[in-house]
Amino acid sequence: MTAWLNWLNWQMAGIVVAALLFFWGVGAYNRLMALRNAIGDAFTQLGGHLKERSEACDKLLAAVAPRLPSEQATFDALASAQAESQAAMQASRGKPWAPDPVGSLAVASALHAAALTRLLSLLDHQAELRSESGIDGLVSELKLIERQRAFARQVFNQAVAQYNEALHQFPTRLLANLYGFSEARSL
Repeated sequence: MTAWLNWLNWQMAGIVVAALLFFWGVGAYNRLMALRNAIGDAFTQLGGHLKERSEACDKLLAAVAPRLPSEQATFDALASAQAESQAAMQASRGKPWAPDPVGSLAVASALHAAALTRLLSLLDHQAELRSESGIDGLVSELKLIERQRAFARQVFNQAVAQYNEALHQFPTRLLANLYGFSEARSL
């Protein structure tokens, strides 16, 4: 009788340990999914600002390009950077936690920022052009959108950092590969 009770106690202890491990695994999975979904939510907000920036740049290019035909290389560089940035954003939209498409978006955003800085610098030296036909208003709108985009980018990077931190914590890191989670990349 004592051997049977001993065996039953060990069996119950095994069931309790197995249940604890199972629920811990489910909790770890749910936490990682919530953090990965937060990356997606932050990317949606960032994508909206990238689209607004693209539309504002299109308006600015349409207003400035006819007045400065000698600066066509600057306009072409911005238009090309814009197209590349939009393509990279579309590629990242499906899985904003995947490192490769987000890395391409980071490079495209850097190229876009350089081309935009070049155009804005050109406009700073064209004071008479900025004062006419509302170009100054377009530049102000673009600068506001850039500040909003920078904030959305920071929110995205914070979501990525929280996800990556959770991914590398001890017990979760054991199950992350089993669940198919991998490290995300920030912008």
